[in-house]
Amino acid sequence: MTGRPLPLTNDPRMTDLHIRPATPADRDAIWAILEPILRAGAVFALPRDGTAEQALAAWFAPDHRVFVAAGEGRVLGSYYLRANQRGAGDHVANGSYATHPEAQGRGVARAMGLHSFEAARAAGFSAMQFNLVVATNTRAVALWTSLGLVAVGRLPGVFRHPVHGPVDAWVMHRFL
Repeated sequence: MTGRPLPLTNDPRMTDLHIRPATPADRDAIWAILEPILRAGAVFALPRDGTAEQALAAWFAPDHRVFVAAGEGRVLGSYYLRANQRGAGDHVANGSYATHPEAQGRGVARAMGLHSFEAARAAGFSAMQFNLVVATNTRAVALWTSLGLVAVGRLPGVFRHPVHGPVDAWVMHRFL
């Protein structure tokens, strides 16, 4: 097959979106994405009052492969991949994804999800598993479902949502 590669998203505003490994120069842009998400406290099981250094240390943990989605001359999203478990569970990937608030609803998360499946497959993983998809994060649940992940378990009240109190979370899985 020849020709131009398929676009990562169908949003006409995102024609230059590309995903690449993160570099140290991306840290400030990634923090600009993570900070409002962490402060809101509605989707990640990370401290709401954490510092940039703490959040970036967690995002760039030694066992994480970090990527950024760039377009419009800036970083619009980031995700990382890692083994879900060690030892006998290290053939299943896990990841976390964050999109800049100004880029939400434009296909960036979908593009990162699809890219992560390919990156995980290329790294030798046979499946993707998300251990804590907050049930009230309906956009994420819908996205992951549309990309073939299946909710394989519901964890009752495991996430302390700042508005709704204890809410359920899904364990989601798909083979690669």
